[in-house]
Amino acid sequence: MSEVLLASEQAQALADAAADAMWSRDAVARALGMERVEVTPGRATLRMRVRPDMANGHHICHGGMIFTLADTAFAYACNSYNQNTVASACQIDFLAPGREGDLLEAQAIERAAGGRTGVYDVTVSVVGGKTLALFRGKSARIKGEVTASLADAQ
Repeated sequence: MSEVLLASEQAQALADAAADAMWSRDAVARALGMERVEVTPGRATLRMRVRPDMANGHHICHGGMIFTLADTAFAYACNSYNQNTVASACQIDFLAPGREGDLLEAQAIERAAGGRTGVYDVTVSVVGGKTLALFRGKSARIKGEVTASLADAQ
């Protein structure tokens, strides 16, 4: 087995372990019915079905729900290296409304990482359909490892 393949497999194993540790403590994602589709080093894809209790006064998906899905995908992507990482800034542009029953998908991709900071882009779309929002998050690495802090949280 080549060293590159072994390093890739180890990086994926670490991303899986970090995602599992985060998911075990992520009450918000579970309460909103989010589903982890895939987490790889520097990337994450999550889904969420728009429920009736997620609609606003215009009968469309509340922007805060879309933001939360994007922010959660961002969190899984930037913590995929098993280094505790938080958001330092973010912005979202809403392009189209989500509707009750829509299955939303947020795909987060690392654009740059260096030192203790990173930049991630997240696209939120209806599965098989239109793009609803574009999110950009900036991350800051803090002390500790995602999996090591699991024991501390219990």
